[in-house]
Amino acid sequence: MSRCRSIFLLIALFSFVISLHASAGDADPVYRSCVAQCEESGCVGDKCFQHCKFSTDGKPFDSPLHMQEPLYLRWKQWDCQSDCRYHCMLSREEERNKIGQSPIKYHGKWPFQRIYGIQEPASVAFSALNLAVQFHGWVSFFILLYYKLPLKPNKGTFYEYTGLWHIYGLLSMNSWFWSAVFHSRDVELTEKLDYSSAVALLGFSLILALMRAFNVRDEAARVMVSAPLIAFVTTHILYLNFYKLDYGLNMKVCVVMAIAQLITWAVWAGVSGHPSRWKVWTVVVGGGLAMLLEVYDFPPYKGLVDAHALWHASTIPLSFLWWSFIRDDAEYRTAALLKKTK
Repeated sequence: MSRCRSIFLLIALFSFVISLHASAGDADPVYRSCVAQCEESGCVGDKCFQHCKFSTDGKPFDSPLHMQEPLYLRWKQWDCQSDCRYHCMLSREEERNKIGQSPIKYHGKWPFQRIYGIQEPASVAFSALNLAVQFHGWVSFFILLYYKLPLKPNKGTFYEYTGLWHIYGLLSMNSWFWSAVFHSRDVELTEKLDYSSAVALLGFSLILALMRAFNVRDEAARVMVSAPLIAFVTTHILYLNFYKLDYGLNMKVCVVMAIAQLITWAVWAGVSGHPSRWKVWTVVVGGGLAMLLEVYDFPPYKGLVDAHALWHASTIPLSFLWWSFIRDDAEYRTAALLKKTK
């Protein structure tokens, strides 16, 4: 997983589902034998790896201690074991392809082709595009509020949810940033940052959905609504990072938050009479259809694009439409409040 990413719709329903058991690939005796031999010899076939000449701290086994592996390689944390696993996987998949067998997963992941050391290039690219869309949406929202719509005498906005959407934008950009990093290199640190960022975004998105749907504008009421959810999400993130990275529990938490948001926005769009409610429904339905890519998982085409990568791609237009709704809502509420003041 990465598999908790992002925006409020059904985003986490299946993206957190990760198998806790060994994949078929890493249980394959041919693959296991290849990895074991590679870790001893440092080679797979005619290909040998520099990493296998270094210890896990980047120091060489048979050279002066002042010699160390290049920093950019150590930063990516490609070591002897990861290189052996990767090239044994490619070798095994090539053998399986020759006898007409379909690709299988290794250590919970499909066999991807690295590009410049990036594990899942397509997912990284689509995550980066999502990040760009979120940034564009947030900036356009800011420009609309402070440069196009009327302001109060104190230069504040009439729109009551300005601050909440600003926080949402920052959390969304943070989540997609760590998504790109995680898909670039899957290690414990990037995995935890990816999971934590996604959980934080889902939790805040639920708070925002409740605030907007129930028109909560009083500061005391907002604190009463948000405090329990913030406490719960914070506790859950601390649990994942410092006690146990429990994939099953994390999935359940995210599914509950995602379903709650989905129901909240769908019902609100149905009863509010908002002029842009069709955009909410489009995002909700589109997000549900996009989840089919997560349900019907398939191996990467040419080792590059799999179902999860296409799911990342599908969220790009949905995110663009969602920010369009946010801007429409700001204009709608501002106009309504200006009428009351006249």
